[in-house]
Amino acid sequence: MATFLTPADAKITTDGATPGTSSSPTPKPSIIEIEPKPSHDSPSPSPQCPVTAEDAADLEDNSMVPRLSLLQIFWLFFYRFGCFAWGGPVAQIALLKDELVLKQQWISLARFQRVFAVYQIVPGPEAAELCMFFGCLAGGRWGGMVAGVAFVLPGFFLMLLASWAYARWGLEEEHVRAGFGALQPAVAAMVLRATHKLAEHTILEKGVLNPYLLIAAVCTALNTALRINIFLSLAFYGIVYTLLFHNQRLISLIFFILQYVGYGIYVALRGVPTPVALGLGIAHNPSLGNLFVLGLVAGCLSFGGAYTAIPFVQVEAVLLGAWLPQDVFMAGLAIGNILPAPLVIFATFVGYQGGLQLGGEGWAVAGAVVITLGMFMPCFLFTVAGHRYLEMLVRNKFCAPFFDGLCGAVIGVIGVVSIDFLKAGVYDQPAGKHNSGGGGAVSAVVYIVVLAALYKFTHKYTAILLVVCAAVAGQFLFVDE
Repeated sequence: MATFLTPADAKITTDGATPGTSSSPTPKPSIIEIEPKPSHDSPSPSPQCPVTAEDAADLEDNSMVPRLSLLQIFWLFFYRFGCFAWGGPVAQIALLKDELVLKQQWISLARFQRVFAVYQIVPGPEAAELCMFFGCLAGGRWGGMVAGVAFVLPGFFLMLLASWAYARWGLEEEHVRAGFGALQPAVAAMVLRATHKLAEHTILEKGVLNPYLLIAAVCTALNTALRINIFLSLAFYGIVYTLLFHNQRLISLIFFILQYVGYGIYVALRGVPTPVALGLGIAHNPSLGNLFVLGLVAGCLSFGGAYTAIPFVQVEAVLLGAWLPQDVFMAGLAIGNILPAPLVIFATFVGYQGGLQLGGEGWAVAGAVVITLGMFMPCFLFTVAGHRYLEMLVRNKFCAPFFDGLCGAVIGVIGVVSIDFLKAGVYDQPAGKHNSGGGGAVSAVVYIVVLAALYKFTHKYTAILLVVCAAVAGQFLFVDE
């Protein structure tokens, strides 16, 4: 992550020319592969480094963004990103960064990091929001709308199909369960690899470790284990890094200590915080209106992705409404983890199962559609309608260190997510031909093999080939003879 750049680091100015030259920008008619420019050696990062004029130009540069038709935008985000969005939100974000920032160089890496940080405080899945952001750059607001829809459609249709299959057969069929058992560790490996990709461009600056961002990541992960609200940690480390940037070391240290003093006082008075459990009682029954409102409210709560929407939907549908069994909810969540889609697509499964209680397949499909529309509506409204204002926020130099600190803290959250995926994919595996209950050696081997393949091969079809191979391998590894 090129958080603080020196004049030598700036590669493109706002007019598309290399600093120190007078060449005019050349329009880019179509998407082409461009090798990333070589980096230059730079000194160790320091919060006191000023934001230079070149840095500001780097953040505002749009000279490499192609102008695309709506059809071109749809196909790009449907095929290249929607159909290959395996591995959950972390892998999806890494894919977008690799293709459009590092290879195509639509925008600078510094700008991407700050855009990503801004979208942490906007409700909705970050991967879908980033697709809409790039769509807006290439085709205006309609381009952003088309990019978002195109990215979501493959996962929606696959989840709709999976919901129908689950209602018909469940996960009890031996071969389905075997394929699913092998896919879980494979997806967990994809999440870890994507986490590494994101971290190396955030905490490392041209190969040099930024200790302040590393501390933000580690402490945010620790705060998650202590059940401190994620959003408090994100905002907190954004403020602390801003203070460091302005050379207020003593004040930042006091802030750092106070977070744990406050936590200790809370535990002494109220006990250890319980897991987040939100409930408004808005879905006592799965009518189409209730399902839409459930999706809409959950979508407004999904800051930082699905991980805040999950407990809310669980409380409303499983505990308060009691129209969705806990094991069915968990099955939908597990299916959502392995599909090429934002994780909030699990809401499609919830809506389908709720609609079944109203009638037949027609009601089920209607329930899946309305809850999905509600879930994604806040994301589309904030990102597409507010694109101009979000861009102004990203380019604000005063806010830049806050978003840099927030982005470092996000790595800690993502690291915890990768551990959760590892636990679910390897340790919490059911017994099978080679696995024993309480954790399977074969699941661990699948995890390691897939992880090694992801580091070795970087072709765009690698992820989908590994998914297919894992599903096939599961038939040999987990089917009892």
